[in-house]
Amino acid sequence: MRDDRAARRHREAPARLRGDGRDGPLIGTPRRATGRPPRYFTVHLGFAATDPAVAREHAVAYAEALGLLRPELALGAAALSPADAWHRAERLFCDAVGPDGERCADVAGHPGFHHAPGPGGLGWGDGD
Repeated sequence: MRDDRAARRHREAPARLRGDGRDGPLIGTPRRATGRPPRYFTVHLGFAATDPAVAREHAVAYAEALGLLRPELALGAAALSPADAWHRAERLFCDAVGPDGERCADVAGHPGFHHAPGPGGLGWGDGD
């Protein structure tokens, strides 16, 4: 007589995995009821310019134009780098955070200063 215990164990394995004898899928439902939180991604756009100063002007203009078309873009995170050296990226916008959570939308390295408390809140300029 042939011993078929191994074949029988193989056929009955799915029922033993569940353990409670119920029929249905072996894969459980997702533990997270809602979707994943949004993540940030970066798009790299290439263009030609004669020198870094001209490249910065073009990059700021492109970023501001895209910000008008797509308000969900995080312009404060916009950066410029040489095409072959992404590790040398420099911020395009100041993005300093004020006391009420507002952010400076001026270009990085703009003249003036930031002041925090007071009627003006976050500001820059010649001290006004």
